[in-house]
Amino acid sequence: MVKFISLLSRFIFLKFSSRKSFLVLIFLVTTSMFAQETVLKTLNSPIIFKGNDSIAYRDPAILYNNEIFYLFFTMVKSEADGKVYSYTAMSTSTDLKNWSDKKILTPRDQNLDYSSPGNVIRFNNEWILCLQTYPRPDYYIKDMPKFGTNDARIYTMRSKNLVDWSAPELLKAKGTDISEKDMGRMIDPYLLEDKDENGKWWCFYKQNGVSMSYTYDFKNWTYFGHTESGENVCVLRENNEYILFHSPKNGIAIKKSKDFKNWTDFGDLLTLGQEQWPWAKGRISAGTVINLKNNPNYGNYVMFFHGSGPMTEEEGDFDKNASIGIAWSKDLLNWEWPEKE
Repeated sequence: MVKFISLLSRFIFLKFSSRKSFLVLIFLVTTSMFAQETVLKTLNSPIIFKGNDSIAYRDPAILYNNEIFYLFFTMVKSEADGKVYSYTAMSTSTDLKNWSDKKILTPRDQNLDYSSPGNVIRFNNEWILCLQTYPRPDYYIKDMPKFGTNDARIYTMRSKNLVDWSAPELLKAKGTDISEKDMGRMIDPYLLEDKDENGKWWCFYKQNGVSMSYTYDFKNWTYFGHTESGENVCVLRENNEYILFHSPKNGIAIKKSKDFKNWTDFGDLLTLGQEQWPWAKGRISAGTVINLKNNPNYGNYVMFFHGSGPMTEEEGDFDKNASIGIAWSKDLLNWEWPEKE
């Protein structure tokens, strides 16, 4: 890199009669080239939010808008009445180090337990957040772990300003003629606009692997099909194909498709620094990725995920001791994180 800068400097200097303008240009070039290393490389820990014996941070969803990171996530709390409640919450940051106070967006109700936000998209001059219910009525700390009932469904919330959000609205992914009762258990939604047809939007959700439905108005949905997959799906559009991230029993896997019908596995299972991370020994899961490769301050794909441990989820570290972490990559194959050895 230093040799390249030196050669570039000599070439450009011949084109500039003014030493001042030459120095300004060199400053701009070097700043641009190294800025992408600055923000991520200065992070001191791979942990964004650290869980403990009474709280879990899970299922991150990320939006980067006007140089602000909007992080949405599940917050599970063991509360004073001895019960365990799940909420969808959010926090913001401009530097990935300093985060605003966590703001809870959903009500305290074990019959709903809104959670697992998938992502936020822009549609008709408003923001739409997708999320799920994960009902666990009469769930007490002594019962850990307890998993959601078959009444889990997927929902959307809307906002004009990313601060104030509407009440959740059921997303009828199987069509308006299918009753809520007959929809079946659905969790982990994710929204994405079609790569070929503007205005056509897809919803991915955990049911029979990952199921897919599409809409043009976010009211009327048509079921498309399903494919083999883990949970917590995130999908990117790149180079005329779709890149799907999903979570099997442990780790984060990637597959690609051009048509949602034919899928090819890509790369190895990602477990990042799990072997060195006691806080993620039990499981790494729920990776969500945004492409900031063209942003000079980051220059990478950036992944948010959650890790739980040291026990496995079945042993008890499901609604406690779960933390949100961060990693990044230039090619989706080789990943970096703070304090990587």
